[in-house]
Amino acid sequence: MIDLKSYFSDDGVLARSISNYCARAQQLEMAQTIADAITESRILVAEAGTGTGKTFAYLVPALLAGGKVILSTGTKTLQDQLFNRDIPAVRLALKVPVTIALLKGRANYVCHHHLKRTLEDEHISFTNRDEVGYLKLIASFSSISKSGDKSSLSEIPENAAIWQKVTSTRENCLGTECPNYKECFVMEARKQALIADVVVVNHHLFFADVLLRDEGLSELLPACNTVIFDEAHQLPETASLFFGKSVSTGQLLELARDVETESFLNAKDSPVLSETSAAMERTVLDLRLTVKAENARLSLPVVMRNSQFSSALDDLLRKLNALIYLLQEQAGRSEGLENCRQRACELTADIQSWKNQEGAEEFVRWIEVFSHTLQLNATPLSIAEIFNKQLNISPRAWIFTSATLSVEGNFSHFNGEMGLNMGSNMPQLAHWESPFDFSNQALLYVPIGLPEPASHQYTKDVVNASLPVLMASRGRAFFLCTSLRAMQQIYDLLSEAFKREKLGYPILLQGQGSRSDMLERFRRMDNAVLVGSQSFWEGVDVRGEALSLVVIDKLPFASPDDPVLSARIDKINKEGRNAFMEYQLPRAIINLKQGVGRLIRDKADRGVVMICDPRLITKSYGKKIWRSLPPMRRTRDLCEVQSFLLRNESMETRHSR
Repeated sequence: MIDLKSYFSDDGVLARSISNYCARAQQLEMAQTIADAITESRILVAEAGTGTGKTFAYLVPALLAGGKVILSTGTKTLQDQLFNRDIPAVRLALKVPVTIALLKGRANYVCHHHLKRTLEDEHISFTNRDEVGYLKLIASFSSISKSGDKSSLSEIPENAAIWQKVTSTRENCLGTECPNYKECFVMEARKQALIADVVVVNHHLFFADVLLRDEGLSELLPACNTVIFDEAHQLPETASLFFGKSVSTGQLLELARDVETESFLNAKDSPVLSETSAAMERTVLDLRLTVKAENARLSLPVVMRNSQFSSALDDLLRKLNALIYLLQEQAGRSEGLENCRQRACELTADIQSWKNQEGAEEFVRWIEVFSHTLQLNATPLSIAEIFNKQLNISPRAWIFTSATLSVEGNFSHFNGEMGLNMGSNMPQLAHWESPFDFSNQALLYVPIGLPEPASHQYTKDVVNASLPVLMASRGRAFFLCTSLRAMQQIYDLLSEAFKREKLGYPILLQGQGSRSDMLERFRRMDNAVLVGSQSFWEGVDVRGEALSLVVIDKLPFASPDDPVLSARIDKINKEGRNAFMEYQLPRAIINLKQGVGRLIRDKADRGVVMICDPRLITKSYGKKIWRSLPPMRRTRDLCEVQSFLLRNESMETRHSR
């Protein structure tokens, strides 16, 4: 057993190497627990409050233990932070010869084959003039880059349409048949991951790889001694996505474009192939137009009652079968045409399976509609059994950690969703409170007099109730909303109110730039109000005076109209259990804990969390909610809130002198 005290003490290994390191008893205890779990190949579910320092708490024992480690994070941003900053710092402090590799999904790497094809394609159309310049930049970058990781090319927006033309997907990758296989950036990243001691991935990649055997993790996992999931509260949602199946109109349009290109390059004497592909493309666009909704999720029974949708889906299947027939005749002419044939067959089979409701008892079928695209989804009602099988393939340590995994210290919701409480291999559970002094650093405020959230006046009343608090905090606030619609309404109402009251606080709205850009603007302005939805509820860190107030419009219960949630509720209730208490409430609490966690990020931070929803007080389950939050002092008195924020201001003024 490794004794870690000498590493985490005030004058220990970390303190001597890492500037501003501060010893915390919780961090040492967490690190020791993780070290023991790694040594004994156990499953550990570890919740650590904000400020515990969980990153170092798992990195130190993981790097000291030796063996191969897969470290999976919630986002690519955190992936980059771990690979570029945290792991190198800990490795240097420990003086251990550990090799590390960063592995992302293939869409993050420039594909030489698709780049070359795009450069040579005379028929290519660009969505805007910038893309011509972007393409030249990417071509230059690919010739000098060692990694091909598009995050290194910051001049081009991450969501620029050009990336789709110069990266590969699982469907259109030619694999070993690719003429650029030997110089492939994806293959080089996989090669480095295979020989590295620590491989940093993200949750989407982990599940895509384990299930689809796509990015190389199927080779990594058998040799792995330890798997660590940071931000583990995101796993149930991510796993559901990958344990299910989906087909998007985007995939079908991409297939049509690839058939068009391959036809032009390798089958010019068969114009009917290009014509049939174009006909299939038109049918895909027609399918999207049959659903009038936008940014909506609809269940299969609802959407199939739409006779236009049903007819368009049948027409799409006919066009796909016609395309497959022609591709079978031409596939021998190029690897690209053969790839298109395989993709057309797979997509047709998936659409047919979705329509026929195969496995109806285990899956819920639904569609998601975006501005220009539509996606057919089949999502498992439960991922517990599927994931549990992964845990028992071979002995290794599985570490699940986050600041938000429990409800009042009870982990049964998370364990149940992930299948960790099944069979004989039960997880060890551990919880460490935040070292921050929440009773003095933060105030929880629920205003008096607000109506129930179902009231048509609710959003307007929420904004009116927030105004005196925003004035006391001098802006410097996150306004977190539970829906995009509420977010836009609150932004509009605040803009009107600030103009009316002659308040000079800048208002930022989610979507006005990338999340990182908006956070930088928020910090720089020092008196802004940022109105956001789900993107800003978690993974956002603003320390110091720039953030003194977090306003939450209402308790984040998922909409019961959501087809997946609705099906899961029905299943739980039919089994004689209480879906609200077992499923809906715990999910809302874990989400709320993330939102509340944006406020206090440092021992010097002070501020107010304002939760506008009166159900926190009026409903019997309200006590369960606030008991799950950090131990902040609670009040319903506006004057107390204003006094608290004014004291903050006077303290900040003294510190700045």
